[in-house]
This record gives sequence, structure tokens and C-alpha cells, in this order.
Amino acid sequence: MEKDMVYYPQDELNTFLLPVTRGCSYNQCAFCSMYKDIPYREVPVSEIEKILMNAGRYTEKVFLTGADPLAIGFRKMKSLLAMIRQYLPYCACVASYASIRNLAQYTVEELVILHDDGLRLLYIGFESGDDEVLSLMKKSHRRTDAIREAKKLNQARLPFNTIIMYGIAGAGQGEKYARATADMINQFTTRIIITMNLKIFGGTPLETMVNSGRFVPAQPVELLLELRTLLEELNPSQPTLFNTTHPTNLIQIKGVLPKDRDELLNEIAARLKPRT
Repeated sequence: MEKDMVYYPQDELNTFLLPVTRGCSYNQCAFCSMYKDIPYREVPVSEIEKILMNAGRYTEKVFLTGADPLAIGFRKMKSLLAMIRQYLPYCACVASYASIRNLAQYTVEELVILHDDGLRLLYIGFESGDDEVLSLMKKSHRRTDAIREAKKLNQARLPFNTIIMYGIAGAGQGEKYARATADMINQFTTRIIITMNLKIFGGTPLETMVNSGRFVPAQPVELLLELRTLLEELNPSQPTLFNTTHPTNLIQIKGVLPKDRDELLNEIAARLKPRT
């Protein structure tokens, strides 16, 4: 069995991990180095079944690993969920990363079926709500795609967490593009808004852009102002958790919008005050 780095959300730290794909079916995002040297492939069904056969029967939650397990398509995903139910009959939730690009291949009806078969939570990298930024970072989707797929998931009643990245627009641009991102998120319902601070990893196209001067990273104060603008502009239609506790973030805060907005803004304001 191959051994390579396995990535999963911090909320799934204690979840049973089930490999479904290796590498990334897209693998072109300018900022990402996670799957740079890993060829994309699907994990053989026989390998998946062997893992499930040796799992604890009373496992209650499974997280599918790989950059985007939904790349395998509806029929294979449906079969996979059936296999999970066979070996882990007490599993109440299967969670997974998902991309806007691969969600587009699923119909609402198919998503309803997968939800009913056990797929109960997706983590989706929206990154930004502005096409200029998405293009710069070589994302495979655009704003209208993101809104369409999010609304499709809402229609299918399949919950998802929205991952966005601040600092992704570069120096002097954060507050402007935070408004675009908030406006995008305001058009659908999401379970959690998870923020990550852009990091420059070696060997990525983004590092090349930084070295050539094409991209200038934002300074810490700008990043905090961008987060503040995002919080001010978000207007969820139902209580939504806002979470900046991922290790990349400049500030670790968490609260429910809109109820905790002022408290979260006060925490950012405290960090923006000059130190004496």
C-alpha cells in the first residue's frame, strides 16, 4: 500500500480516514504544493474494501481522503457509500473535501441520493468571490460557478463548509476583494465559514510570481483589515459559524454570525491597536 501525506480538516482530527483518491485531479492552483509530485489516481476498490474490513464496526464517522474524492463520479461514489454502510453500519456521517469543478458533474437529484446514502458534509475551497483573484490563482472555477454549485447543494440539503483564503488578492487589495467574497457567501447557506491565511510555498507558481514582483503579499495589518471587512459584510440567512482557528491564521477567533459579530470585531480591533 502506498504511503504519502494525508491531508484532512482539523475538525476531522479524530475521524476515521478512508483513502479514495491520491493526488489532485486538477493540481494547477498557483498557491498549492500539496499534491505537486503525486500523480492523480483513484484508490482501487479492493484496497478500500480491505481498509473497511479492518475498521472498527462501531465507527460513527468517516472522512474520505484525497484532494477531491467526488472526482470519482456519481456511480462510484454511490457504490463506495454502500460499501461503507456494509462494513460500518453505525456510521452516521461520511465527510469529504469537494471542489466546485467536480461538483459540477453532479445533478441535484444525484446529490440528494448521495446525501441519503450517507454523504453528510463537504469541505469546499471557494477561496475568493472575485473572478480576477480566482484567475490569478489559477483556480478551476469562477464566481458564478461557485454560487451555482453552492445553491445546488442547498437545494439537495447537503451541508457544506466554506473555505476562503484571505491575503489571496495581494497587497492593497484585501478589503475590496473581501467585500466580493462576502457578497458571494451571502447568496447561499453554509454550515461554517473557515478562513485560511495565504502562505507562499516553495516550488509553486505563486512563489515565482512573488519573486518576479507580479504578486506582492499583504502585510499583517492589511490581512487583519481584510478579515474585519469580511466579518462586517457577511449577512448569513441563518446562524453560521465563523472560524479562524486554522493554524495559518493571524488571529484565532470563532463565533456564530450574526450573534457574535461585534465580539469578533472587537477581538480584531484589539489586535489592530498599536502596542506601547
